[in-house]
Amino acid sequence: MQSEFDKLVDEQSTQSDPEKRKKIVWQLERMLADAAIRPVIFYPVGATCRQPYVKGLTIMANSIYNGWRFEDVWLDK
Repeated sequence: MQSEFDKLVDEQSTQSDPEKRKKIVWQLERMLADAAIRPVIFYPVGATCRQPYVKGLTIMANSIYNGWRFEDVWLDK
């Protein structure tokens, strides 16, 4: 399944026709569903690397909005 899946991923990324691309993506989705594979849809905030002197940084997790806003971030060195 791995090589077939990778081949389809490459094929859909080079496909210019939106309808053909959509069919390939649905085929990929079906392969994942049949194999009971659940892709990671978020990452835990604890998995980020931070320096103790960076203050005011809020990292968003599992959100469709951009949480990387730096107007309240400062370096406390």
